[in-house]
Amino acid sequence: MRIYVPTTLPGLAAYLRADAVPSTAERFVPDDETEEAEYEALSEAAEAATALLDEPGRRVVVVADVPDEDAAFPISLIEAVHADTDDVDPASDDLPDLGWYATQEIDDLIG
Repeated sequence: MRIYVPTTLPGLAAYLRADAVPSTAERFVPDDETEEAEYEALSEAAEAATALLDEPGRRVVVVADVPDEDAAFPISLIEAVHADTDDVDPASDDLPDLGWYATQEIDDLIG
């Protein structure tokens, strides 16, 4: 099952340090496996990530394929990360789509 977890760069770094995403993390699950449903879940997670920003920062959505949508899962199940580029102002009313990052790019994304 594919899930979308909203977070921030510091939140993503905390998941990596813990080697897991906790069961308490909010998740968005597509209604079905269509591209449109997955995009809708990603969009909802991106909006939720905006609410997590304490200060100007970057929205992040972790994408993972997990056996149980409600359980904690190891970071090895992360398929990709979507995040704002560093020039995006999250306070803007017209936010662009998040950029896609492969798992091997996560360390560079966190900096």
